[in-house]
Amino acid sequence: MASTQRENAPTETWIALLGRKDVPADGIADYCSYLGQNLVKHGIELKPYRLEWVRDGWLRALCDLLRQRKKWRGLWVLPQYTALAWSRRGFPVGILAAAAVLRLMGARCAMVFHEPWGVSGPRAIDWIRGAFQNWTVRTLHRFARKSVFTIPLSSVPWLASHDAKSASIPLGPNIPENLNHRSTLETQNGSAKNVVVFCVSESPYGEREINDVAAATRDVIQRGIKLRVTFVGRGTAEAKNTIDSEFAGTGIEVCNRGLCQAYEVTRIFTESDAMIAVRGKLYLRRGSALAALACGLPMVAYAGAAEEAIIKEAGISLVPFGDRAALGSALQEILTNPELWQEMHQKNIRFQQKYLSWSVIASSFSAFLRPGRE
Repeated sequence: MASTQRENAPTETWIALLGRKDVPADGIADYCSYLGQNLVKHGIELKPYRLEWVRDGWLRALCDLLRQRKKWRGLWVLPQYTALAWSRRGFPVGILAAAAVLRLMGARCAMVFHEPWGVSGPRAIDWIRGAFQNWTVRTLHRFARKSVFTIPLSSVPWLASHDAKSASIPLGPNIPENLNHRSTLETQNGSAKNVVVFCVSESPYGEREINDVAAATRDVIQRGIKLRVTFVGRGTAEAKNTIDSEFAGTGIEVCNRGLCQAYEVTRIFTESDAMIAVRGKLYLRRGSALAALACGLPMVAYAGAAEEAIIKEAGISLVPFGDRAALGSALQEILTNPELWQEMHQKNIRFQQKYLSWSVIASSFSAFLRPGRE
């Protein structure tokens, strides 16, 4: 037993550098936790280190970081980049300072870009903010030893083709996966089909999303299908009044679970018949899509961002953005066609196992940062 434990003990240490903690749920911290659990199988211990710039101020936080120089010299340090993790207002100067300190310390920096470009908007300040974020990402890439993008490299417009220091490694789900095969379209809630909605955006976008879900599901029940719609995840408890108002008098049963533990989200998804995802155009960095795939759950979503990606291999029905009638028709087809449901279910299981399982993601990180050792 002791010999086996020694064989499985990590022989190498990496550092995951985190910025501001997100509340009420921190997806980046969850990402690092799942990645770390699976890197252990490759002899790697991933230690999280949070730069407490919000609590302590930037000067003290950077001084604390510099104190790690003896421990971290020569180690791989993986800063996790989103603009708001490193800035209160979306101008992430702090991550540039942190990257400079890491270089001074002699650490090997592998940037993990959860946001590979800036987000603009209609106002002049939004355009300036987006342009600054784009410049920041390019600068960080230039000074890093390695860069990891969570989207295909061909989707990063400024990145040179065949960039040797970059790799595309998809995100994994922030819930435990459940890839047990279901042999038939099972109904877990009596005669009702259960449709799940994972997370709702903040106002005013959340109102549009809830309205789209209500319109699509009303179309389904008008065709004689009994429905339960379960809302779960971030923003759903806060949107309770809007949800109740939109579904009042529709005959659709509504269950609002709010923010749940990860294992409970997995259970809810496993007991559901389909997901409806309308938080904008679907892409592979969206947590709702990752959660559904992790449970083999068929999904209907808005097209426009995923057509050229590997997500085409998954069991997802994509409809034009904003087309509620198409959304309802696609949902009805999934819920009433056992052969289609089974095909989509199996596709999602295969997709999860091939691309998005944490064991695959950890293997990709290990192979990229330790070439020749896998």
